[in-house]
Amino acid sequence: MTGTAAVNAAPYFDVTDPSFSIKSAAVHEARERSWYARTNYGLAVLRYEEVSRLLKHPKLRQGSAAWPAHNGITEGPFADWWASWVLNKEGEEHHRLRRLMNPAFSPKLIGGLVPRFQTLAAELIDGFQEPGRCEFVSEFAEPYAARVIAIMLGIPETEWPVIARESATIGLAMGVTIRQDMPKIEAALSNLYAYADELIADRRRNERDDFVSALVRAHRDSDTLSDTELRDGLLLLIFGGFDTTRNQLGLAMQTFMRHPDQWRLLAERPELGGKAVEEVMRVNPTVTWVTREAREDFSFQDLDIAAGTTVHLFSESAGTDPRVFGEYSFDIAAERKPHFGFGGGAHHCLGHFVARSDMSEALPLLARRMRDPRPDGGDEWLPDSGNTGPIRLPITFTPAA
Repeated sequence: MTGTAAVNAAPYFDVTDPSFSIKSAAVHEARERSWYARTNYGLAVLRYEEVSRLLKHPKLRQGSAAWPAHNGITEGPFADWWASWVLNKEGEEHHRLRRLMNPAFSPKLIGGLVPRFQTLAAELIDGFQEPGRCEFVSEFAEPYAARVIAIMLGIPETEWPVIARESATIGLAMGVTIRQDMPKIEAALSNLYAYADELIADRRRNERDDFVSALVRAHRDSDTLSDTELRDGLLLLIFGGFDTTRNQLGLAMQTFMRHPDQWRLLAERPELGGKAVEEVMRVNPTVTWVTREAREDFSFQDLDIAAGTTVHLFSESAGTDPRVFGEYSFDIAAERKPHFGFGGGAHHCLGHFVARSDMSEALPLLARRMRDPRPDGGDEWLPDSGNTGPIRLPITFTPAA
């Protein structure tokens, strides 16, 4: 079966329905029937090998550039900022921005901050209001993610509530409720623009050995970042670095509460922190899909794909594909094929090393200090598509001696 008949026979999902879960049994069952599904946003790719190949397919371009337009947002400050992202650029312009911005994300610069990340995690756990109980998002994941950004930016960590509040609001743009949330998203964007402008002006007067100064100094072969590129890139770091880490830490806690043996293993073997991050992102990623768009008409396997078609590559469905990973398991000591939680190909997440570093330090410390964590009821969640994670996650635990 090919062409229109094949597409019409494929499973269908309404991914704009807030009750739809991209990690549901329905999606996994569809994965067994077909390597792709139809959605109201375009195609969804469900299996590992097809996702891996399409991430780097020459007939596909980065697709998230069309996300605002999919939701009826074609102009205004948010649409302009979204279009400026290095993630949404193509060809030489994309390569140019990555070349200029890469030094600011160097492992050497980030690696020097690791002891501070460790101290911060311990400080937050010490500050829980009640022994043996916490609301994990507001008492750990949110301040940890925001203060990591403050540390990277070289600003007082007391500024973290501003970073958290405005970044969390902009993060609503990654979900299916983007259109109704747009007024408050654009207000938060304006506030962070003013914040970024102050930071850039200060570092031009007083250079430091920090991320912002590295961006301000960015140059290669007589090329530099423009003022607009600087502020847009800085805003992307503030928002992206906060949103991803906060959500992924909450999802990690959810996953480990389902697998207490693995939490105990992480406490005993903190060197598995890095592998724990990768395993969580394989089975429970905050970035639930990676988006591509067809540059031109082409055929892939048994399917004709028309130019302009949006192709969503479902991260969790690919990461738990039994054809590659066997029967479902969660094992932080296992060797696995790469997951797609940071995208892939030319548009692989620029800040992946930051996220991997701060989470791989936080999780083992949490495991050592918070034994046997259990859900405490009253949890609230973002829709389980787009970028997802907990809004509230109350838990109880046994404090370590």
